[in-house]
Amino acid sequence: MSVLIDPPIWPGPRGLMWSHLVSDNSLAELHDFAVLLGVPTRAFDRDHYDVPETVHARAVELGAEFVSSQELLRRLIASGLRRRKRR
Repeated sequence: MSVLIDPPIWPGPRGLMWSHLVSDNSLAELHDFAVLLGVPTRAFDRDHYDVPETVHARAVELGAEFVSSQELLRRLIASGLRRRKRR
Protein backbone atom coordinates (compact mmCIF):
# COMPACT_ATOMS: atom_id res chain seq x y z
CA MET A 1 0.00 0.00 0.00
CA SER A 2 1.25 3.47 -0.85
CA VAL A 3 -1.26 5.73 0.84
CA LEU A 4 0.33 8.70 2.57
CA ILE A 5 -0.99 11.24 5.07
CA ASP A 6 0.66 14.43 6.27
CA PRO A 7 0.23 16.12 9.67
CA PRO A 8 -3.06 17.90 10.38
CA ILE A 9 -1.62 21.42 10.18
CA TRP A 10 -3.94 23.06 7.63
CA PRO A 11 -6.77 25.17 9.11
CA GLY A 12 -10.14 24.38 7.60
CA PRO A 13 -13.87 24.13 8.07
CA ARG A 14 -15.52 23.55 11.44
CA GLY A 15 -12.49 24.92 13.30
CA LEU A 16 -10.52 21.73 12.64
CA MET A 17 -7.02 21.18 11.37
CA TRP A 18 -6.78 19.14 8.15
CA SER A 19 -4.39 16.69 6.47
CA HIS A 20 -3.89 15.56 2.91
CA LEU A 21 -4.39 11.90 2.00
CA VAL A 22 -2.71 10.75 -1.24
CA SER A 23 -1.47 7.65 -3.01
CA ASP A 24 1.88 7.44 -4.74
CA ASN A 25 0.63 4.37 -6.58
CA SER A 26 -2.81 5.02 -8.10
CA LEU A 27 -5.98 7.05 -7.71
CA ALA A 28 -7.94 3.79 -7.49
CA GLU A 29 -5.92 2.85 -4.41
CA LEU A 30 -6.57 6.28 -2.92
CA HIS A 31 -10.33 6.10 -3.54
CA ASP A 32 -10.51 2.57 -2.08
CA PHE A 33 -8.67 3.71 1.04
CA ALA A 34 -10.95 6.74 1.42
CA VAL A 35 -13.99 4.45 1.32
CA LEU A 36 -12.39 2.23 3.98
CA LEU A 37 -11.71 5.30 6.10
CA GLY A 38 -15.24 6.64 5.61
CA VAL A 39 -14.17 9.84 3.87
CA PRO A 40 -16.89 11.24 1.57
CA THR A 41 -16.15 11.68 -2.13
CA ARG A 42 -16.76 15.43 -1.80
CA ALA A 43 -13.44 15.60 0.12
CA PHE A 44 -11.52 14.64 -3.05
CA ASP A 45 -9.67 17.51 -4.74
CA ARG A 46 -7.85 16.66 -8.02
CA ASP A 47 -5.19 14.33 -6.55
CA HIS A 48 -5.84 14.14 -2.80
CA TYR A 49 -8.46 13.98 -0.10
CA ASP A 50 -8.69 16.65 2.57
CA VAL A 51 -9.27 14.82 5.85
CA PRO A 52 -9.92 16.30 9.30
CA GLU A 53 -7.68 15.74 12.29
CA THR A 54 -10.42 13.54 13.76
CA VAL A 55 -9.62 10.71 11.30
CA HIS A 56 -5.83 11.09 11.17
CA ALA A 57 -5.03 8.38 13.73
CA ARG A 58 -7.52 5.98 12.14
CA ALA A 59 -5.90 6.49 8.73
CA VAL A 60 -2.52 5.53 10.18
CA GLU A 61 -4.08 2.51 11.95
CA LEU A 62 -5.48 1.37 8.60
CA GLY A 63 -2.04 1.57 7.00
CA ALA A 64 -1.51 5.11 5.73
CA GLU A 65 2.12 6.14 6.03
CA PHE A 66 2.54 9.26 8.16
CA VAL A 67 4.99 11.58 6.36
CA SER A 68 5.82 15.28 6.36
CA SER A 69 3.93 17.56 3.99
CA GLN A 70 7.13 18.02 1.99
CA GLU A 71 7.64 14.24 1.64
CA LEU A 72 4.00 13.75 0.67
CA LEU A 73 4.28 16.33 -2.10
CA ARG A 74 7.64 14.99 -3.29
CA ARG A 75 6.28 11.45 -3.59
CA LEU A 76 3.03 12.60 -5.20
CA ILE A 77 4.95 14.52 -7.88
CA ALA A 78 7.36 11.60 -8.44
CA SER A 79 4.40 9.25 -8.92
CA GLY A 80 3.05 11.32 -11.81
CA LEU A 81 -0.33 11.63 -10.06
CA ARG A 82 0.03 15.31 -9.11
CA ARG A 83 -2.73 17.45 -10.66
CA ARG A 84 -2.13 21.17 -10.22
CA LYS A 85 -4.89 23.77 -10.41
CA ARG A 86 -5.19 25.44 -13.78
CA ARG A 87 -4.63 29.17 -13.73
